[in-house]
This record gives sequence, C-alpha cells and structure tokens, in this order.
Amino acid sequence: MHGHKGRPTTDERTGQPSAGQYQKDLSFRLGLAVWAFKDWVGNFYPAKSQATNFLRLYGERMLAVEGNTTFYSVPSQDIVKRWASNTPPEFRFCPKLPRAVTHEGPLMAHLPAALSFLELMQGLGDRLGPVMAQLPPSYSPAAIQDLENFLKAWPRSSAPIAVEVRHLDWFAQGPMAELNALLSDLGVGRVLLDTRPMYAWEEEGDVDPQLRSNRRKPKVPLQVVATADFVIVRYISHPRLRRNHDYLALWASQVGDWLAQGKQVYFFVHCPMEEESPEIARYFQATLEASAPVNIPPLPWNGLIDPPSQLALF
Repeated sequence: MHGHKGRPTTDERTGQPSAGQYQKDLSFRLGLAVWAFKDWVGNFYPAKSQATNFLRLYGERMLAVEGNTTFYSVPSQDIVKRWASNTPPEFRFCPKLPRAVTHEGPLMAHLPAALSFLELMQGLGDRLGPVMAQLPPSYSPAAIQDLENFLKAWPRSSAPIAVEVRHLDWFAQGPMAELNALLSDLGVGRVLLDTRPMYAWEEEGDVDPQLRSNRRKPKVPLQVVATADFVIVRYISHPRLRRNHDYLALWASQVGDWLAQGKQVYFFVHCPMEEESPEIARYFQATLEASAPVNIPPLPWNGLIDPPSQLALF
C-alpha cells in the first residue's frame, strides 16, 4: 500500500518498511568511513561500549557507512547477515569492491569475482546501497574500454555502482568528458573525493605533524558532477572543525541543489584523526539543515543527545 509522505510503506510479506520507499524518502544520508573505532567510546559512543556493539550504536547515530572493510577483506555470509540485523531498515551500507577486483589489472579479468561479491552483498537486503569501485592511480584513461565493458556487465538492477578515479589524466578535459558521458549514459555514479581541506593548509605551512603522518588520500582535482540519480561525496576533513567551515558551506549549497533536483546524496566524512569525524559530520548536518531548499532527513544521533548548537553557524 502507499505510505504517507515522510513515512515508509510496509512490505506485506515481512511487515517491515519496504526498501524502495526508504530509498525514496531518505534523499540524504550522512555517514562516516568506519564504525569500529574504539576512540569514539566515551563521546560518539557511550562510555564503556563494547566492540561487539559498535555497529548497532553506529546505526543508531548515522544513516550510512562507507564500506571500507570490504576493500581489504571479503566477509562471510554470516557476517553480512549480522551487519544487516544490527542496523535499522533505513540504514545503508555502501561497500567498496575488493581491491583484488579493482587493483590487480583489468577489471574484466576480475568480473566473476566482482559478481560473486555483489551476490554476497545481497545478504544485506534492504540495507545495500550503491557499491563503490575505487580505481587505483595506475588505472588511466587508456583503460576506458575495459571500464565500459565492466560497467555494462554489472547488473545495476541488483545494486547501483559508482566509480572513483585517481589517475590524474582522468581530470584532463578530454578524458573527463568521455568518462562523464560514459557514466551518464549507463546511469553509473561518480564518487567525488574532496581532499582540499587537508592540502590547503599544507600550502600555507600549517599542517600538524600527525595530520601529515596519517595522510593516505591522493591529491586529485575535485570535479563536482552528478552522472546518475545519486551522488556519493567522500569529504576528507581537516581535524580542526573551523577549518572545514567554508568547504562545508559550499557543499551544503551543492547538496541542497542536488536534493532539489530529486537526486539522492550520500555524504561521507573522513578525517586523518578519525576521532574528530563525528562532530564534523554533525556540523555539516546542521549547516545543511539551515540552508537547504528542501527538508533534510534528521540525523538519528541528534535524537540521542542535546540538539547541535546552531550558534556556530551564525
């Protein structure tokens, strides 16, 4: 049956909210890169929280998570089902294809492994969001035919897929236009990696040694483009909240525009000092709520704590 605006419909077989309606209702999902981070205990997670409860606690606070763990290790079926059972219906995982698929030569050579991974991820059920294909710096525009063949072979009806490129030649005008046209034609997303907050302060000679030592993200140009009906942003923040303000204000404006166009946006906040990520994400939620032309789904975390201070925004 049809749900009222803002409410999920119900699956008649299970009595649970249907995935499609949640996908439609929650146009914006905010999340972090990981859920298993012990230094969040006592702030983002309650004091004395146990590691076995981290995912459940995370799902009570955020609406999505970037599935970095699947890039390094393919989980068992039981673990995947456990992930689903420990998160609420509106939650989404955006898993990365394993590096054995994306980082070991042509993608088509690993198509069977990619399809096997997708089948495994079906165990997430309603909680499966777009799958991310993070391509290595060695994967250049010379391989675009391989990329096209792979994306055409990907069953996008089973899960949307989004591509992140890191070879600098992809950002030249010709290859960039060719890539965006390919992705747009196929309805494949672009993963937008924004590392500017880290590198801008380095150019000013104001980078913490710890920030430098923990840096792993590449310095690639940011191209703000939507090639599908959904967008994934990976925002690599500076550990000091105030140094993200200007960047996040611009992102709030852009995300608001996308949402007004009917696109679905996943926004993931990373930080070289991961203990700072939750508060930076929470600040972005407040910034977006204050400026967006459409209603923003509430951040579950804000229902568990005192409302975020709006004074920092004005």
